[in-house]
Parts: sequence; structure tokens; C-alpha cells
Amino acid sequence: MKNRMQRQGWLLELSGRVAGTALAVTVLLVLASVAARSAHAQTFTKIDVKGAGKGRGQGTFAGGITTKGTILGWYFDTNNVHHGFVRAADGTITEFDAPGAGTGPVQGTIPFGINTAGAITGKYIDGSNVAHGFLRSEKGDFTSFDAPGAGTGAGQGTIGGDIDPAGTIAGNYLDSTGVSHGFLRAKDGTFTTFEAPDAGTGAGQGTFACLFSGLISGYILGTYYDASTVGYGYMWATDDGGFLQFSVGGAGFGPSQGTFPTSINVAGLSAGYLIDSSSVFHGFVNDEKGGEFEILGAGPGAGQGTVVQNINSKGVATGFFIDDSSSYHGFVRANDGSATTFDVPAAGTGAAQGTVPVSNNTAGAITGYYLDANYVVHGFLVTGEPN
Repeated sequence: MKNRMQRQGWLLELSGRVAGTALAVTVLLVLASVAARSAHAQTFTKIDVKGAGKGRGQGTFAGGITTKGTILGWYFDTNNVHHGFVRAADGTITEFDAPGAGTGPVQGTIPFGINTAGAITGKYIDGSNVAHGFLRSEKGDFTSFDAPGAGTGAGQGTIGGDIDPAGTIAGNYLDSTGVSHGFLRAKDGTFTTFEAPDAGTGAGQGTFACLFSGLISGYILGTYYDASTVGYGYMWATDDGGFLQFSVGGAGFGPSQGTFPTSINVAGLSAGYLIDSSSVFHGFVNDEKGGEFEILGAGPGAGQGTVVQNINSKGVATGFFIDDSSSYHGFVRANDGSATTFDVPAAGTGAAQGTVPVSNNTAGAITGYYLDANYVVHGFLVTGEPN
């Protein structure tokens, strides 16, 4: 366990918890002021699924992208129902709904994870507003699943968060009291459930797995909320059950503040964001050039700042920053710590409008969504190298 954790190159001062031993983990991070450059040589492709609604808050959300250029996402139709879609590298879009998905507002199918073979996991919300996990095979066949202990009331249930090349699924479930618990589902359908040692036991607290990119072979990355609803990062080694819990320097310790990992790559490097004591967002990347950082132009107020969404296998991270007008802008952070900012040309410039990258692959392609001037959501694909 110790040697495997050391491979990540994290500068850790272990006063933490590993394999159930009472420890606390402090990540020694260097505050980096990142000078951002503007992107000039990128190509932007708009992604709108045919059935997507065109009202405020409706539209197409592009999420993960594979090494082959396959894009996973979902859309809100005119009745505010979720539907999944997958877009092939040639631009062909296939829409799908999990059997049993509800057809009322905010019900339906929401995919989160896709592996290299094209198998997909996520959740669907039924007609009673209960969530269930699903697996969609690369051939389009569906399997529904519920984690042991998952609640059966509205707002409860099972969420499939990510799937690895072997078909193993990581996620979390909400029990009948609203507490979250982590799970690992093997390809044969066998479940292993787990808890972060210091996770709270109240409604809205507990152990959460990352969506989109929180699972690599042998590790699950996520967040837990303690009894005070403060967020902490964790990594769980699936082979021996060892836990590494961590807090990034500068994170606040008030309710809904703390450390929130979002992604882990095959080298074991993680990324995410923290929320400080003033409720400002700051990105972090745990590599040799990493630490807490702020993109130039990020706002300094509550609900503003920098959020890292994904880190690819080359250690390149993407995410967004929120400026002092509360509008969103994309960025890419290179291995050397330098950053490039970008905006989808059709993105709105008002508060809660703009560009929100979600994922990037090894070829440098970036997917996400943007909100236009009417708050309609559109997916996007960005390719090409910035100057």
C-alpha cells in the first residue's frame, strides 16, 4: 500500500489515516500564480443532440471523452427529462434511455462514465424519483443495478460514477437516511461497499466517488463529508482496503468548504479544487509542478475562482474559472504549470453563462458545454493546439 501511494509523486506529510490507522494527511502544496495565455489555433465544434430542448437550462451536456474520441453526455428535452447520448469520433450521435427511466421532469437517464471499449455507466431516475445504476454494454445492452443498502425513497438510490477497462464500476449510493456510501461493482455483479473512516453519518454526509474519471485499476478517488459537512479528499486502494485521506492547504473547514478531488489518471496523479474559508474556489494538481493555483482572471469573491475538472494520462489538466462577473471560462494547464485560457465563440458573457470544460483526452481534445446568452446549454468539442 505504502509503495503504491508513493508512486503518485505527491508531497505528503503523513499525519493521516492509512488502512484504518489513525493518521491525518496534509498535502504540502506550493501556491502557484499561473500566467495564462490566450488560445488562437483551436477548432470548436458545437454538439447539439436533435431532441434537446431550447429553453433556459435545457440543451446538451457533453461529458467524458475517450482516447478514441468517443464523447459521452446527456441532454434535457423540452419537458426537462434527461436522456443519454454517445457521439462517435465521426460525429454520429446515438441517443439512449435506460429501461425503467422515468419520463417526468428531472427524471430519465444520466451517463457519467465510459471506458475504452465503449461500455457506459451512470444512473437513471425512475418515475418515483429513485436513482438506479446502469451498465450499457458496447453493443447497447442494458443492465440495471442497485447497491446493497441503497434507499428506495425519492432522492435516494444508486449512482454509477465511472467504469474501468475491465468493466469494474465505482460509484456511491444514498441510503434511507440520505447518507452516502461508496461501492465497487465487479464485472460479475459482485458489490463491495466502503466508507471513508471519518465520514459523517448525517443526511448529505458520507462517502462519494468521483463522477467521470475517479477510477483507475486498484484505486478509487472521491470526497467524503465529515460530521460538520466539511469536504475531504480520499483515495481507497481496492486490493487491500487502505485509505488515504487528505486536505489541500488553504481549504476551509466550514460546512460545504474543504477539498474536492475530481479526477485521477493512470499514473495516479489527481486533480480537483478546494473551497477556502471565504467560499472561493482554487484548483489543485498533485504533480511535481502542482499545488494550489489560480488562473489569471479568476474572481476573488465567494462562488468565484478556479475549478479543475479532469487530468489526462499525460498530466494535462482542464477546467474552468469564474471571473468577477460570475461568468465561466475554460482553461488547459500544461505539465510545466503554464495555463491557456479559452472561450467557445458562441458562449454567453453574463453571470452564470460561458464555457465549462469537463474532460480532456491524451490527444488534447476537450469536451464540455457552454451556456449561451439565453442560458441554453450546448455541448462542445475543442481540438488543436493553442499558439
